[in-house]
Amino acid sequence: MSELQVELVLDARNGVGESPVWDAAEQALYWVDIPARRLCRWSVADAALTEWLAPEMPACIARLGNTRDWIAGAESGVFRLSPGAGGQLGFQRLAGVTHAQAGMRFNDGRCDRQGRFLAGTMQMNMAAGARVGSIYSYQGDGLKVLLEGFITPNGMAFSPDGRTMYLSDSHPSVQSVWAFDYDTATGMPSNRRLFIDMNPLPGRPDGAAVDADGCYWICGNDAGLVHRFTPAGKLDRSLAVPVKKPAMCAFGGAGLDTLFVTSIRPEGVDLSDQPLAGGVFALRPGVRGLPETACLY
Repeated sequence: MSELQVELVLDARNGVGESPVWDAAEQALYWVDIPARRLCRWSVADAALTEWLAPEMPACIARLGNTRDWIAGAESGVFRLSPGAGGQLGFQRLAGVTHAQAGMRFNDGRCDRQGRFLAGTMQMNMAAGARVGSIYSYQGDGLKVLLEGFITPNGMAFSPDGRTMYLSDSHPSVQSVWAFDYDTATGMPSNRRLFIDMNPLPGRPDGAAVDADGCYWICGNDAGLVHRFTPAGKLDRSLAVPVKKPAMCAFGGAGLDTLFVTSIRPEGVDLSDQPLAGGVFALRPGVRGLPETACLY
């Protein structure tokens, strides 16, 4: 495990801090707190936090074209989020989803390198272990099912050339990361194969990012670690954060050389050994990331 200084960006106390996205134009980090139904923004210039309350839980976000709006996977579908003054948030449905059963929502997601918005759904009662989650693609004309049979789909990311898609299932009974061949022309994944078996490693696979070298970074939930794997699936290093449940990581900063990490603050447990749970952290791992693609549809 590599020892690296960790900076507390914000003692956010998020219930589930997810989907961090760096906005280069604003020099700001955006993310969501899922159970609080909030879109959050932290600005480098003044370290100020701005929040917008949504009518239902947003779980994953990406910039929407060249606008200042966002596309988000939430509970009942995919929405356009328009942050305004005074905490006002426009919330326009772009596409509804028909879930396999009640009590589901979107979870992890992002855009591919071509600007399609991909996101997975899950049963919120993880203890049920229901394989009812699906991966959807949004290209402006409704939601298209790409893959099915997941419990807690997570860890979606794309190689620098966009031709490999990574996807995990973070449920304790699965804890696997797969790689797919990804057709950049059609947006279809194929040739699913095991990329990483996380069962013998510390932490369940959660949110992920890919750096400029094509290495895959994934949060080790429950272990307080962020792991880096080579394109061959070999563990390269593990970086520690001062909370047990890091949720997702994203590269940002002026040189895309800062790794931001959001986290989870669980309810009903003793947090005396992790008082910063739910915070947002920053590390300097010595590598650079890639800019996130906006949704072009």
